[in-house]
Amino acid sequence: MSSSSSSSAAIDSPTRRNRILSTNLYFDVSPSKVPLIYSNSYDISFLGIEKLHPFDSSKWGRICNFLVSFGLLDQNRIVEPLEASQDDLLVVHSKSYLNSLNQSSNVAKIIEVPPVAFFPNCLVQHKVLFPFRKQVGGTILAAKLARERGWAINVGGGFHHCSAENGGGFCAYADISLCIQFAFVQLNISRVMIIDLDAHQGNGHEMDFADDNRVYILDMYNPGIYPLDYEARNYINQKVEVKSGTRTEEYLLKLDEALEIAGRRFNPELLVYNAGTDILDGDPLGRLKISPDGIALRDEKVFRFAREKNIPIVMLTSGGYMKSSARVIADSIVNLENKCLIETSGGRKAV
Repeated sequence: MSSSSSSSAAIDSPTRRNRILSTNLYFDVSPSKVPLIYSNSYDISFLGIEKLHPFDSSKWGRICNFLVSFGLLDQNRIVEPLEASQDDLLVVHSKSYLNSLNQSSNVAKIIEVPPVAFFPNCLVQHKVLFPFRKQVGGTILAAKLARERGWAINVGGGFHHCSAENGGGFCAYADISLCIQFAFVQLNISRVMIIDLDAHQGNGHEMDFADDNRVYILDMYNPGIYPLDYEARNYINQKVEVKSGTRTEEYLLKLDEALEIAGRRFNPELLVYNAGTDILDGDPLGRLKISPDGIALRDEKVFRFAREKNIPIVMLTSGGYMKSSARVIADSIVNLENKCLIETSGGRKAV
């Protein structure tokens, strides 16, 4: 058993279950709202220091602004999540890990912005960790909405490098693991598929579900870049490695084949889709060469896979290190609407 998995399992299940059942994160959402989750609090602005990391920490708001400007979305119909509380986070994380975030130097390492170590922790909590906790609340709520509507998009989240005991790679909380643990109890399900198509390996959720056969992980990633977590690779059910320089046509062919195999091997009741855009051509960290249209096609293929199998799908935006990412994501969401794979008119879809 992996250390992360065992520490998570060490929390006795009645305690975990009680924490999940007493959460405020699973609230009823009016049918007039669209299952698209976002808060202005997602965006990180920290005296300009956030610019020292290549991640565009205003990406989430810019995605929504594009969707509103396109006429696809009314601002009043976006769902605003609640902040994940300490009790919510303890469903997966240990107290010792959460306490470690009270040291600004630890947060600085996780978000890879060294000057953050010199700021008072109260400021770091407010400017960095609070936005992350709101996004965690969004990811957890997305599973409930997906079950009710057939799909949900959290315009944020996808912190796939964080596990129960370790943060890293700009990921301080394990929102994917939390989302799934809440879904097991609140939605009474027992089979979840993670499709992780961020350029980086999703080592956080892989460690957390290392010994859990209720979770099937398909991870398509560049093996030559961060995090190079060889232990976590042992826990991937379906590994698809795409090397630096891989172009759109080859990538999409590999994805078609991977989805076909995944559909034969596992029959999930919920699909968590980590839709990082760091596969985009020119992304300095992902090092792949996928076109913007290729990303729209990728997302369309995953949503079609879910639709054809009648699986509720949660989409998370995850990584993406170019300013153009926000527009690419917005264009992809428009494409999903145009292909009738989502609908933003507020009506419910049967699942």
